Amino acid sequence: MRQELMSLPKTLAEDVAKNLVMVAKLLDEDPEQAYAYSRIALRLASRVAAVREAAGFASYATGKYAEALAEFRTARRMTGSAELWPVMADCERGMGRPERALAMAGEPEVQKLDRAGQVEMRLVAAGARRDMGQADAAVVTLQSSELASSAVHPWTARLRYAYADALLAVDRADEAREWFAKALEADQGGTTDASDRLAELDGVEFVDVLEGEDAEVAGEPAERDREPYEAAERDVPERDGAERDAAPDVDDERGDVSGERDADLDPESVPAGEVEAESADRGTDADADADAEAGVDGDVVAGEDAPGAGSTEARGVDEEAAERRSDDA
Repeated sequence: MRQELMSLPKTLAEDVAKNLVMVAKLLDEDPEQAYAYSRIALRLASRVAAVREAAGFASYATGKYAEALAEFRTARRMTGSAELWPVMADCERGMGRPERALAMAGEPEVQKLDRAGQVEMRLVAAGARRDMGQADAAVVTLQSSELASSAVHPWTARLRYAYADALLAVDRADEAREWFAKALEADQGGTTDASDRLAELDGVEFVDVLEGEDAEVAGEPAERDREPYEAAERDVPERDGAERDAAPDVDDERGDVSGERDADLDPESVPAGEVEAESADRGTDADADADAEAGVDGDVVAGEDAPGAGSTEARGVDEEAAERRSDDA
């Protein structure tokens, strides 16, 4: 690819290279974003085979099989290589034409492929057989020296996985489980879900242990944390009806006190005769108090302000002096 980009001006080559790097980086993580970068590179350098190939893989990853097939064909014409033959056949499958994919598996171009390419072509052919409803033929298509080999290659896990899946499709579950296990042994990069398929066959169910913690973070206690609170609520004694009736009511007591006070102040709550007698008694007492107060005031005024008025002791002294004068006479 570097040699192909050298045919471009330096600045343009750098821009194209940056976009191709982003395509390769995002192809598995974010195919849509990778596709966007591939379209930019395609606008900048559509006559570069590496750009056409990258655009084809980005389209293939996003399910745009017709577009991908067109890019792969263009790249193959530019390079003359048969390397893209298996993925081109798989694009035919994606477009709903498995018979054409199967026909491509018998073309001379397959003999030009390396070992990895031939395994890929066998996988595509088996998939086309299953698309056409030929499940048993798909099992036979995958049987090969590469499948029987105990050596592990980059394509070994995928080949074993495809064979196990094909066996399961024809109700050979025991053999399928054996080959899923072999696929798991060879799957060092985790490219397949062989472990999940094994667990499914064994009837194992996985439980998400973080589900309770997520509920607690969200403010909802997990079920296991609710049990102590529910037990405590059950242990609290509940008063029966008699205890509730016997319990004093603060509001009722306040009502009784206020009622008594209002009854004392309300004249209508007392019989009429008692009201008149009480009023007469109050009038007599008021008169007596007034007379007594007036008498006291009168004594004070007479003793202090009346002219010629003297005390008893002074009158006694005057009488004794008068008697002495009569004796002398």
